[in-house]
Amino acid sequence: MKIRQTLALGMIGVLPALTGCLSHTRYVPKTRIADVIISTSLDVMAKQLATRYDAIQAFNAGIEISATTGGGLQGKETQSLSFAGYILMRKPELLRVLLLVPVVRTQALDMVSDGKNFKLLIPPRKRAIVGSNTVTTQSKNGLENLRPDVFFDSMFIQGPDQDQIISMTTDIRVIESGKKKKDLIEEPAYSLQILARPEGQTVRTLRVVHINSTDLLPYQQDIYDTNGQVITKAHYSNYQYYGNTPFPSNIIIERPRDHYSLTVNITKLTLNGKLDDDQFELKIPETIPVETLK
Repeated sequence: MKIRQTLALGMIGVLPALTGCLSHTRYVPKTRIADVIISTSLDVMAKQLATRYDAIQAFNAGIEISATTGGGLQGKETQSLSFAGYILMRKPELLRVLLLVPVVRTQALDMVSDGKNFKLLIPPRKRAIVGSNTVTTQSKNGLENLRPDVFFDSMFIQGPDQDQIISMTTDIRVIESGKKKKDLIEEPAYSLQILARPEGQTVRTLRVVHINSTDLLPYQQDIYDTNGQVITKAHYSNYQYYGNTPFPSNIIIERPRDHYSLTVNITKLTLNGKLDDDQFELKIPETIPVETLK
C-alpha cells in the first residue's frame, strides 16, 4: 500500500513537469457563439416540416444545374458544363426535368415521371429510356442510376408520416460567418430522425433532417436505403421567401454510392401556379429507339 501511495505521489509531481516540457500549443481559428439561437422541440420541428411541405402543391423553377462524377475511389473528378433548364412539380407525384444545351439552348435532356414510372429523352444522343422509378439493376455509370425520385425526395423535404417514429438529437456545428473566412460561428444544430415502425425488435432509419438553430430551416437531409446505408445527402443554403414559404436557392445532391453529385441553383421560382397535364407529357419521336430499364 505504501509503495502504491509513493508511486501515485511521484506521478502527481512528475506529470506537470513533463507536460510543461513536452506539450505544444497550436493556435486554431477562434469561434464565437451565434447571436441568435432558437430553442425548439421535436413536435414543433416535425410540424414545421409538414407545414412547409404541404404549402407547396405546385413548383415551377428556372434552374442552372451541373454534375460532378468520380471521387476518391476513382482518383479523379469530372465536372460537367452548367446547363440551364426547368424543374416542374405538381403533387402528388408529377415531375419534369428539362435541361438545355448551353448557348444554342436546344433540348439536352427531358425527363418526366408520374411517381412510379419515368420517360427520359436525350436528343443529342438520339436516346430514349423508359422504366420504373426504382433501380433494380445498378449501372457502373452512376448517372445512369439517376431517377426522378432523387430530385423529388431531395428538393421537397417531407415531414414524418403518421405511421413513422420520430426522435431528436442535438449537436454543435461550426460554420463560416460569410463575412470573414476566419470568422467561425459555433451553433447548436438539431437532427430529426424519421424511423420506420419496428419489425419485431428492429427499427430502421429512413431519413435524418438536420436543422439550423438560428432559423429552424433544414441545411442537410440524409436518406437511407433498406440496408441502413446513406444513398442521398442533400445540402440546402441561401433560402429565399416566396410569400410565407422559405425555399433554398442552392441545393447540392450527393449520391455517394453512385459517385456523383448534382448542384442545382434556382434562378427563378413560382410556387403553386397552374400546371396543366400536358406539361408533364413527353412524346418520344418515332425515329428514336426506346430502351426499357427493368
